[in-house]
Amino acid sequence: MNDYLQKILRGQPINYEAFLKKLPELFRRRHRELFATEKVQTNRWLVTILDEVAFAELQNTAEAPVSRVGAARKGNSHRHGTNVSFLLVYHQGLASNRPDVVVIGNEYVDTGFHRARSVLVVENERNFYQYRQMLDFASEARGIDFRLANCDVVLGGGNRVTSSAVIDWLKDYDDVFCAFDYDVGGLQMFSTIAASLGDKARFVQPRDWQSWLDRFCKIPDTTERFTRALSLAEKLGFMALAEAFRATGKFMEQELILDE
Repeated sequence: MNDYLQKILRGQPINYEAFLKKLPELFRRRHRELFATEKVQTNRWLVTILDEVAFAELQNTAEAPVSRVGAARKGNSHRHGTNVSFLLVYHQGLASNRPDVVVIGNEYVDTGFHRARSVLVVENERNFYQYRQMLDFASEARGIDFRLANCDVVLGGGNRVTSSAVIDWLKDYDDVFCAFDYDVGGLQMFSTIAASLGDKARFVQPRDWQSWLDRFCKIPDTTERFTRALSLAEKLGFMALAEAFRATGKFMEQELILDE
């Protein structure tokens, strides 16, 4: 189930009929309210999320802890997850440019540093490594002086940041600033986080999109995904971003932030 959910978040096509068979009955009965689909090839559909709150509940259900040891005794431990997440983090206490690691288990968290009050979650590895530039970008976008003294930086790539265990860990920050791609995937990730964190979750974007329009270079895979991005941006109140989508007909990947 988790494999399907992660592919949906990444915008990858799935076998939707097989996915429906794995859905818990409560969600299967409501699947037309939860998802929109577009068939792209034989037995493959692109799936967009219509109800982020319900999707977050589905993620929590899918991640219910099951004993890996018990699965191993039945001959296949890989059928169950390890129930451990690893996060790379830059924070004020680092002595070099090598990030720290946070280990998040079912009933414990191993963190070897004191958290800042805020956290900046960066989707892309290259941008994460250039965390100083990303902090500068967030400072300009939000009108706040972001430094490691007041803001940790977390790598959220691969949608790992949308897992329930990681979101629970993020809840202990006062503010969670999200720097994601400006496309349907980035907006879906933010919607999932905001469904759990509420007003703590903040989307990082320029206050004026006009000077950024030439960086909207990514052509949407389908018209449906473009329409879904518009709908999400408007639903989240990001009207200027929605207008940038309309003006360009394209998306913007966050790597282009580094090309300022």
